[in-house]
Formats: sequence, structure tokens, C-alpha cells
Amino acid sequence: MKLHTYYRSSASYRVRIAMNLKGIEAEHLHVHLSRNGGEQFGAAFDALNPQHLLPVLEDSAVQLTQSLAIIEYLDETQPGQRLLPEDPAGRARVRAISQLIACDIHPLNNLRVLKYLSEELKLTPDAKNGWYRHWTGLGLAALEQQLARDGATGSYCHGNTPTMADCCLIPQLYNARRFECDLSPYPTLLRIAARCEEMPAFQLARPEAQPDAE
Repeated sequence: MKLHTYYRSSASYRVRIAMNLKGIEAEHLHVHLSRNGGEQFGAAFDALNPQHLLPVLEDSAVQLTQSLAIIEYLDETQPGQRLLPEDPAGRARVRAISQLIACDIHPLNNLRVLKYLSEELKLTPDAKNGWYRHWTGLGLAALEQQLARDGATGSYCHGNTPTMADCCLIPQLYNARRFECDLSPYPTLLRIAARCEEMPAFQLARPEAQPDAE
């Protein structure tokens, strides 16, 4: 099994957490997203993923893109801790939380969007960071409200073991801290994050713990 990854890619970070939680070993192939104009635009990676996005998982003849699809594939094909609940309602809830982060918050503040804001629209660094904090804050506020309301469901985003939702939450909070977002309005998210960040599976997936970290 091979995982094409980059230490600072939050989508790759999600998959690294999931693989650690399930005890899956894979060869990590590092794709630098900014060196030489971005290695993701080279011919070799273009053949893997025409979107030029990370991560990409290769498992024998299976080749997958999109972090949530990869996590669900690993959960369905590999032993170890389950990352989605057994019951349909629980699975739907975990998917909804994951998609709130991965589909609504993250796309508005990932690298290619931020580069477009600064290079094409000529936004100042302060304006670009304001964009980041605005959209991140809207999404995290909604998630905080949802999880605080449903707090009786357990110690993590859903239940008493980490799920795909927690694999998404931790990288998003990591990035929010990088951009100096004020996280104090989100005590429920911070409580969940503190519990996750005590676990080796999350610690070993952190960007600074990766071989390609700069």
C-alpha cells in the first residue's frame, strides 16, 4: 500500500490519522506542493490524479483519491478500529460532521485558494488571512453548536472512540492555529481535540512528525 502525501496537507493528515488508528502500514511517497511550482503538477502525479490534489492511495490495483473516500475504503477493507459506526444513523452523523469540515470549511481555505487570492486577486496578506478566518470561523461555530447540543453522544465527535469525524477535526484545528484563529469560542471542539491529541495515532500523524516536514 502506498500513500502519496505532503506533511502540511490537511487532507493527507486525515488519512494518516485514520491509518494510525487502524494500525495500517504504508509506504509514504512525498509530493511537495510548493517546490518548483508544485510537484503535484508534474506528469507522474498528473497520471495519478488530474485534480493535482493530495492524498492518493494505491492498494495493489486500486487507486483512490479524496480523503473521505480513502478513509471509508480502509475502514471497509482493513481490520482494526472501526472509523464509522455500525448503525445507519451513526454512520450518517459521522459522515455529516466529516463533510462539514472537509467539504464546507476546508475547500475555502486550502493552498490553491489562498494562492489564487494573493497571486491573482492581489489580496494583501491581512486580507487573505481575514478570508481564512472568516470562513473557518463560520464553519467551526456551526460545528461547535452541533456538538455542544449533542454532547451526550460521547467523548469524541461521535461516541467514545475516535471516528472519521475526529480524523477531520484535528487537522482543521491545527490549520486554524497556524493562521492564528481565535478558538476560544469553541470549548467543545477544544475538549475533543485535547482528548484526541493525547493519543499516539494523532501525535504520529502531525505535520511536524513527518519525514518531509520543513
